[in-house]
Amino acid sequence: MAALVAIGRVNPVLAAGNYIPELTKSSFGDNFHWGVATSAYQIEGASDVDGKGESVWDRFTSRGHIKDKSDGKIANDFYYRYESDLKLLKELNFKNFRFSLSWPRILPEGTGTINEKGVDYYNRMIDECLRLGIEPWAVLYHWDLPQKLEEKGGWTNREVVDWFAEYADLCTRRFGDRVKHWMVLNEPAGFTTLGYLSGTHAPQRTGIGKYLAAVHHACLCQAEGGRIIRRNVEKSHIGTTFSCSHTEPYKPIGSHQRAAKRLDVVLNRLFIEPTLGMGYPIQDLPFLKKIEKHMLPGDEQKLPFEFDFIGLQNYFRVIAKPSLIPVIWANRVKPDSTAEITEMGWEVDPEGMYDILKQFSKYPVKEIIITENGAAFPDRLVDGRVHDPQRINFYKRYLQQILKAKQEGVNVQGYFAWTFIDNFEWAEGYRPRFGLVYNDFDTQERIVKDSGYWFRDFLK
Repeated sequence: MAALVAIGRVNPVLAAGNYIPELTKSSFGDNFHWGVATSAYQIEGASDVDGKGESVWDRFTSRGHIKDKSDGKIANDFYYRYESDLKLLKELNFKNFRFSLSWPRILPEGTGTINEKGVDYYNRMIDECLRLGIEPWAVLYHWDLPQKLEEKGGWTNREVVDWFAEYADLCTRRFGDRVKHWMVLNEPAGFTTLGYLSGTHAPQRTGIGKYLAAVHHACLCQAEGGRIIRRNVEKSHIGTTFSCSHTEPYKPIGSHQRAAKRLDVVLNRLFIEPTLGMGYPIQDLPFLKKIEKHMLPGDEQKLPFEFDFIGLQNYFRVIAKPSLIPVIWANRVKPDSTAEITEMGWEVDPEGMYDILKQFSKYPVKEIIITENGAAFPDRLVDGRVHDPQRINFYKRYLQQILKAKQEGVNVQGYFAWTFIDNFEWAEGYRPRFGLVYNDFDTQERIVKDSGYWFRDFLK
């Protein structure tokens, strides 16, 4: 674990370094946002009804690329079950619901003709949230690009900035009278790396050139989306989310330390530094200089935007060692590690959450919210119950590290658990279960897990 760095007012009791605070809801403060996070493609289903257009994930899954050969055609059937699901969320004492808007449900072609049935669905769902006393937090883009736009180049096409601006303007005008909390992009490092470099996610494109184009265009959209929300939504609370992982060298030697620094650029710095007006971190990852071929005059001035908060999404640390490939996803677990491993093969490392909070708190950001954090374990339904002590222990340990950082002065003001209900987990399909609520995908029956009941009691 990194050495303690004093930020703001620090409690001297914390100086021992191994201090673990007592975990209570009140310790986080009265204005701390507690919620759950979801995404449209992973829960809604109704993939081709009421005028919804095809997304890149509809196309990707139809080609059999998912490990269990599944798709999101039905998923959690949330499109039809949102009323009962939101009621269940209220019963678990969560007061904030993070969801994403499906771009192809609202604009089936990506631009142009509006699908009013799609707009009506989100209006009904948002209104139900408010009726129940649940605050809606909307994400403009959570990976489900309209397939029609991908056929024009998707995120590699400079025109995506205009396409996205049209979509963001429409959403904020239609929903901004009731939705005040907005996030622009979900994990741009994720959808650019996995979708346009490694090809392991939709739209399954590969190549450094495609990746760098997608990165730059996503950065432009990130800032432009913020400006559009600011213009259209009164009293808005605007953020965007970053996947992030504490990076460590495999060995304490120069080549491994340099590899960790390069990986830190890709995983943690590449998208936040342009929005802060710092430009791309080319000096620490020289091949990023090639991104300049995708930049037009004036772009440097378009990249920054002053967000009200940044969302951090942390699941694991990464261990780096040298590679011939300039950008890779490094091993997430040391071979000799005795740490607990999740169903995804990720190391449980609560201290990594603390480290990443300390790292990001050094940036001049107004507020940090943990917009995703959670774990998949091999849950089993036995006699109508799901006992998941590993997940409860996971949440306790991570929340303790968040509280520790907060008590040291890090301005973290919210926590959204990933996820509410077991769902479609992208290329992994339905095997990994991250939910606080168990879902029988054959019957769509919801069964609250012990971890869901733990949160219910914790949040009383």
